[in-house]
Amino acid sequence: MQLGMVGLGRMGANLVRRLLPRGHDCVVFDAQADAVNTLAAQGATPARDLRHLVQQLAAPRAIWVMLPAGDITESTLQELAGLLSPGDILIDGGNTHYVDDVRRAQAFQSQGLRYLDVGTSGGVWGLERGYCLMIGGDATAFEHLDPIFRDLAPGRGSLEPTPGREGRTSTADQGYLYTGPAGSGHFVKMIHNGIEYGMMQAFAEGFDILKGAGQSFIPAERRYQLDLADITELWRRGSVVSSWLLDLSAIALAQDPELSSYSGHVEDSGEGRWTLLAAIEEAVPAEVLSAALYARFRSRQDHTFAEKTLSAMRKQFGGHQEPKKPTA
Repeated sequence: MQLGMVGLGRMGANLVRRLLPRGHDCVVFDAQADAVNTLAAQGATPARDLRHLVQQLAAPRAIWVMLPAGDITESTLQELAGLLSPGDILIDGGNTHYVDDVRRAQAFQSQGLRYLDVGTSGGVWGLERGYCLMIGGDATAFEHLDPIFRDLAPGRGSLEPTPGREGRTSTADQGYLYTGPAGSGHFVKMIHNGIEYGMMQAFAEGFDILKGAGQSFIPAERRYQLDLADITELWRRGSVVSSWLLDLSAIALAQDPELSSYSGHVEDSGEGRWTLLAAIEEAVPAEVLSAALYARFRSRQDHTFAEKTLSAMRKQFGGHQEPKKPTA
């Protein structure tokens, strides 16, 4: 199947790399020519600009935009909309605020275009593991692009089926799901990321308490010099807190037990803030998620082992780099 991809950063490039060996034809464009050339050498079809990309796609065209949320995504989608024909499909696979998806879908529908908002989870590991895809928008566009989503997703893998799901007709157990009308895909991904903040903060605070047990002011008979790399490895095996985030923490601590290469400066990409706005609108208490977001704000002022742990996890699952330390 044919797909256009705009934005060849960590995520966009790896989406293409996952599709190419599975028989899909990807036409690619990025403002950085080197990124385009790299994927062209791996079998993708290069495009000089957005118009050239559109010209190389057969109708109905499908173009996936994988750019940072905000003005660059908005302007790219609007430019593409002016180049496409009725029946064509536009996809925003980034972390856009779902409210913007609702507005765009209505505008694009008036032009005869179909729009999908795809929450994409998997980070830098998605190429190997597959991507968890939360897909909202035009149902016919989802059905048309099912082969793309199926090959990007992890599939059923070795996970045992969940008891009680017998008889359900859903793609959820394959790692991708049509969630409903425009905005719903990014809404589900937004809440997913808010939960992720809370889970990461819980691990980080727990590790900080474990590390703090060896401090000199703790009574000697209760002073423990604990090996966090070993403890995280232990918890990976049979513990109720075992998870992929724990796996990534174990990797980070095995590589750098003191996390000395991290400052503890933890950024947020917006979804946590939007999650809290949704909670306020719905009058739903979200104490853990709000505390986790505020901890990230605090991390930019003073740094503890907890913040270093958060930075380490973000780098492990998403390749996120800390801002460079200012030089004197």
